[in-house]
Amino acid sequence: MTSPRYINKFLWLSLFAIAMAFVESAVVVYLRAIYYPEGFAFPLKPLTDYKIIIEVCREVATIVMLMTVAHISAKKFWERFAYLIFIFGVWDIFYYVWLKVLINWPDTLLDWDILFLIPLPWIGPVMAPVSISIIMMLCSVMIIRSIHKGYEFSPAPIAFVIAIAATFIILYSFMYDTGATLRQQMPEPYKYGLLITGDILYIVAFLISYMKNRGTLQRAPTAE
Repeated sequence: MTSPRYINKFLWLSLFAIAMAFVESAVVVYLRAIYYPEGFAFPLKPLTDYKIIIEVCREVATIVMLMTVAHISAKKFWERFAYLIFIFGVWDIFYYVWLKVLINWPDTLLDWDILFLIPLPWIGPVMAPVSISIIMMLCSVMIIRSIHKGYEFSPAPIAFVIAIAATFIILYSFMYDTGATLRQQMPEPYKYGLLITGDILYIVAFLISYMKNRGTLQRAPTAE
């Protein structure tokens, strides 16, 4: 019995994301060698010259690349979205896998990292983006599998509200400590309750839409 065509697509997208994660981690290895020769630790050291602009642009370019690959992977919006969150999840997880391989960091999933720079620096424990990435990958696989079984995927309005709320909660957990990110202070204890709440809300939002589409919509033509 042959595997569904989307399985091969997931494999190729995974290969792209893993390779891209290596490129990303290699850049970070160089930056840490420059700014943290004794080992990465908080408080953060300021990037006050042109390098901060380059870093922001690099992050924007990374997102553009992920979106581009997802766009050419499918024809329908929600199928493209599903591939996007899958690639993002694989890329984010393997970014830390490669850092572990290259410089033996992080020591644990509780180690803190700079997660993103736009619009303010995001900081938090490694387990935060890893947990979100796992959820994204699982949801993606379920969406694509459902679409290829002939079901349309269209999130319920309440799911949008829940997902937006989850996003704001998690972003707040990353950016609320402006003292640590903007004034190079030691970070306050991470609010794990916000992360857990956000993760649960993401799962609830997905399940509401997934069950609604499986249970009430007419079957659509099987996706290619």
